[in-house]
Amino acid sequence: MSSGASFKLMPMPTSATPLCFDKEEFMKDSFDVDAFVADCRRRVQLETLREDLHIYFKSLKNAMVELINKDYADFVNLSSNLVGLDKAIGNLSIPLGQFKEEVLTVRQGMDDAIRVVEEKMAARARIREKKAILQRLINITKSVEKMESILKIAGSSVITDGEDGEDSIELSGQQIERVASEFNQLQYYVTQSKGLPLVEKIRPRIAAITVTLQHSLEKSFQEGLETGQKDILKQCLRTYATIDKMRDVEALFRKIAVRPYMNEVIHEKSLQNQPQGLKGLYARVLDFIPKHCRLIRQVTSPTTSSSSQDVVRGYDFLVNAVWPEIASSLETRTTSIFAAGNPSAFHEKYLATMEFVERFELQCGSQASVKRLRAHPSYHSFMTRWSLPVYFQLRFQEIAGSFETALMTPFNTQAQEATSDLELNAFQTLWQCLHRCWQQDVYLSPLCHRFWKLTLQLLSRSAVWIDEVYVSEVATEKPETDPSKPSDTAKLGTTSASSSDPSSQSDSIKATATVTAAGAASTAASTSTAVAAAAANPPVTVAQIVSLVVDVDHICSKLPALFDRIILPRVVAVNCKFIDILSDAFKESQESLSRQQEAFLEYIAKDVCSQCAVHLKSANDIPRLYRRTNRELPNKPSAYVSNTLKPMQLFVDEHGVKLREERRNQWLIGILTSICQGYLTISSELLSSVKKMEDSLKRLKALRKTDAAAAPTQQGTSDDDKIRLQLALDVRYFGDQIQTLGVSSADIHPYQELLQLVTSSVNSILP
Repeated sequence: MSSGASFKLMPMPTSATPLCFDKEEFMKDSFDVDAFVADCRRRVQLETLREDLHIYFKSLKNAMVELINKDYADFVNLSSNLVGLDKAIGNLSIPLGQFKEEVLTVRQGMDDAIRVVEEKMAARARIREKKAILQRLINITKSVEKMESILKIAGSSVITDGEDGEDSIELSGQQIERVASEFNQLQYYVTQSKGLPLVEKIRPRIAAITVTLQHSLEKSFQEGLETGQKDILKQCLRTYATIDKMRDVEALFRKIAVRPYMNEVIHEKSLQNQPQGLKGLYARVLDFIPKHCRLIRQVTSPTTSSSSQDVVRGYDFLVNAVWPEIASSLETRTTSIFAAGNPSAFHEKYLATMEFVERFELQCGSQASVKRLRAHPSYHSFMTRWSLPVYFQLRFQEIAGSFETALMTPFNTQAQEATSDLELNAFQTLWQCLHRCWQQDVYLSPLCHRFWKLTLQLLSRSAVWIDEVYVSEVATEKPETDPSKPSDTAKLGTTSASSSDPSSQSDSIKATATVTAAGAASTAASTSTAVAAAAANPPVTVAQIVSLVVDVDHICSKLPALFDRIILPRVVAVNCKFIDILSDAFKESQESLSRQQEAFLEYIAKDVCSQCAVHLKSANDIPRLYRRTNRELPNKPSAYVSNTLKPMQLFVDEHGVKLREERRNQWLIGILTSICQGYLTISSELLSSVKKMEDSLKRLKALRKTDAAAAPTQQGTSDDDKIRLQLALDVRYFGDQIQTLGVSSADIHPYQELLQLVTSSVNSILP
């Protein structure tokens, strides 16, 4: 043992040379060989680590040898020192066992003493409990006898007829208050002594006291109401509060004051006889508060009392007595006001009712009272009687059905309103339906989220229909190229095909409209169905496509104002906190309407360009007019130039008024750019052909030098130059025609290239 202690106290052996590791690491409990080696490898090579470990090992061996030499005698005599140790341990075991027995004996004695003390304490606790029960029973008996003495009730009799007790006993306010105070204590004692035989035996006497006290309180309460004496009312209400019967007096007020009045006012016949209808009935109902509740409110409400210290707090007769009776009477005796079969009548009655509820809440006098009213079960029951989901479903069928009906004849313009800037029936109806959702005679604030969803559904359905028109009419058809047909009669097919991927919102509208607008066109793709749909729907013209584009522009320009001026105030009024999300959703729906605009514009531009390009081909006839014809220099543009822009001029005259200036300019620039690009191609090929012909003639002349020298020199402008001059004259006139359309030729880049091309070709000709 001494050697072990000396070993722990001895310092670690040191070496002459510094080692690459800390020797103390080996003594730590958390020493890990792998971690130690990995740490050393980051600093030194493995050979160095091996050498240092070998050096440290030698120093440890030397230290161990020194330790053994120092305590050599102890190491040698270790076995002899252990002789007789077992006998010594055996000698200790006997006294230790005796000591253990003595300790256990003492412990048992202590446990017995503790148990005796605990039993005595439990007995004392039972005695105290019995004394407390006995004292409560004594107090109950004394209280009963005292109240019977005040109420003049015989202890052996039980009052079974409340009226007899009421007629035979006249109590003053102070006596009632004394009985109430004593009764409150009695109630406490009875609650604490519940189940005891004496309490059960005395309970009939307590019931007799309760009946007598309640009759006295009711009589006092009615007397206070009839005579208008505030002191009697205050004392009576305080007594009710003392015996914790506050709800009973509110129920009594409902029975004797509220119910007779409401039975007289609220019934179907009274509703029919009212000149103002439901509003008149509600006005009579509200008249009850100032006429019959003024006194009770002065006594219980600090807002109506002259002194807030004199009021009896804890009562709310309007919430707990007046409103439940009103709601119950309306639900049972005027059930017609809840009928949702006529949406317009339901809307009017609902608004009148909500106005009545708001006016009733104003009578409550405090925000806390209003909260209690809204949390009252009768309030929730009354509000759930209004079939708002049924009302919305009827409005949904009405609005969505009218829109789906309009989509059956979407390009009809006969029903156009004089004040509307929309041409097509589909978009007129869409705008009316969007407004209809938020009109005063349709919208209800509890249904704000549903009308918002319907608004998005209408926009989504419109976008899907536009996609259907594009897919079935534009994407599968090529524009008419016959110049003899005007642009407004170019057939595009039918609108019966459905979009391949309609949104779920538009599907829901279509599903509802199927109920309200029976006979809608089938979306099947069979041949017979397509033929039937084509026969039922007249072919769509380019003019109608233009009207579609124009109406979409008008709708998209008016939607922000609809959201900001009509929808947003209503959404804010219902305390919506996600205005930004709603705004983004509305903008996304707006953008979905115009996502095919560019495709429609491109389609119409191709249609007009195809008609104009037919006349541009006449430019190839210019060489034939001047070669070997000995014509004079050109002095006027060719006829094909005027004819080229004539289809476009007709298009502008017919549809230009409908288009917004920005859209019109965008359209014209796009069409003119395409036409000028074609004109540039034709002119470039023509000038190249003329140049090749001219070079070919020069080579021919070079081969016939002799004949050319003998022939007289030709004077004047050549036929090729006349062709170039005519083409330049045509191009400049073409630019003038562009200006007449209200578009600057400088904005048409292909035209500028064309003008530069013909100008450079004639620069060498002009003096």
